[in-house]
Amino acid sequence: QVQLVESGGGLVQPGGSLRLSCAASGFTFRSYAMRWYRQCPGKERELVAMITSTGGTTNYADSVKGRFTISRDNAKNTVYLRMNSLKPEDTAVYYCNVRRYELDYWGQGTQVTVSS
Repeated sequence: QVQLVESGGGLVQPGGSLRLSCAASGFTFRSYAMRWYRQCPGKERELVAMITSTGGTTNYADSVKGRFTISRDNAKNTVYLRMNSLKPEDTAVYYCNVRRYELDYWGQGTQVTVSS
């Protein structure tokens, strides 16, 4: 039922930008906060950004604050992550997440590699 499909990852040089998208279906998208997580090589999954159901409030990990922007389009059932000034340490698999009825749902992930 619940489906989250990420896209937009790829290889980018340090200082470059990417925009990730997450297309959601199977639930009332506008009623739920959405989150982006990432998992860096050899490390645990970490929360990157959160946006409330209406988009009125956002939160970011300190490591990405000022560089990344989370947004959503409730008419399109899509949440975005704009990533600017990318650094090699941003290299990770990025996952879209929603918590619904005490269950976490995840997309398949999209690989972001920042390298020269």
